[in-house]
Amino acid sequence: MSAKIDPSASSIQEKLLWAVDELAIELPSWAFLNTGTRFKVWQHPGTPRNVEERIDDAGTVHRYTGIARTVALHIPWDKTTDYTGLLEYMNSKDLGVGGINLNTFQDADYMLGSMCNADPAVREKALGALKECCEIAGEMGAPAVKVWLGDGTNYPGQDDLRWRRHRLVEGLQQAYAWLPEQARMLLEYKIFEPAFYSTDVQDWGQAMAVCNKVGERAVVCVDTGHHSLGVNIEQIVALLLAEGKLGAFDLNDKKYGDDDLMVGSIDPYQMFRITHELINAMRDDDDPVAQRTAEDTVYMLDQCHNIEAKVPAVIRSVQTLQELFAKALLVDRPALLKAQARGDVLEANNLLWSAFFTDVRGPLAELRQERGLPGDPFHAYLESGEEEERAASRVGGEAQSW
Repeated sequence: MSAKIDPSASSIQEKLLWAVDELAIELPSWAFLNTGTRFKVWQHPGTPRNVEERIDDAGTVHRYTGIARTVALHIPWDKTTDYTGLLEYMNSKDLGVGGINLNTFQDADYMLGSMCNADPAVREKALGALKECCEIAGEMGAPAVKVWLGDGTNYPGQDDLRWRRHRLVEGLQQAYAWLPEQARMLLEYKIFEPAFYSTDVQDWGQAMAVCNKVGERAVVCVDTGHHSLGVNIEQIVALLLAEGKLGAFDLNDKKYGDDDLMVGSIDPYQMFRITHELINAMRDDDDPVAQRTAEDTVYMLDQCHNIEAKVPAVIRSVQTLQELFAKALLVDRPALLKAQARGDVLEANNLLWSAFFTDVRGPLAELRQERGLPGDPFHAYLESGEEEERAASRVGGEAQSW
């Protein structure tokens, strides 16, 4: 049986093969750190003390799920003197390197912005950090360099909004020349925070417009938490697919703002609608741009596991995302196209609704077991005793946090 999406597949198991054999989820190294709110960072037993232990945790998630194949790094959080050795260590855990993430929001110099700052010295420092990320991507063969900027202003008149945009475009154009030829530049947007009056890359339209000025390999990263309430994220995804400008996701869920809760924990139907747009594009031979873009999109978890144990939480998120993609694979696309063509609103909506409410856990469990994986990775890990062993082996030293 082919692992590709097969429109002629009849059984549920055949329809779900892509979600088991082809779906690849990227883990952020920082998912295993101690995190918290602006009030408190919560401590957990077994928290990694170095980048290798973060890779160990990611390797555990992949070992149980089979689809968490790459790890994104954050610089300087994951800085090391030997990136070739780090890559070899990742490979020893059956992992590859994911995106290299830029950090220009923690240093005191960045209080008023980084690449958009009015001070040329600060902009130069931010560009130096981005150049370092490009060099690391080149050394490790990373497929992407991700740019998220906390740049913006808190008060009217604080800075010239138009010139901040000019500085951003000019800086990214300069950095684009440093990008390794195998890598893309992912530009992430955020509606607000830490800037509360204006944000320099506020929405998908601004991000896409900047990417269009920077270069062909500059594409947009959609963080599902970075939108105001009520925004139609799946429509944004569809538009970026149509334009060939969707590059990656930072996946999480929210109730109010950028809550960074676990995927599908608040509104799984919204995440299903997003996965439907992606699977729908992959099946659409009449739109090769959208099809190719969907096939190249990176699915990275970006969640703050503040109060829950890290490794089982990440396993659960990977498993949930796999289930939601599996449900999207069950949408009867030929029937949906016919219903849309004849204007049958109720039947078209019902086809999505029916797929969403199909329980795919049993068929997925069978497919996992056929591949030597636990049928239920989440509970298998909890029952394995590895969580207790992890905590016992990491007593002493300094647990890392943000």
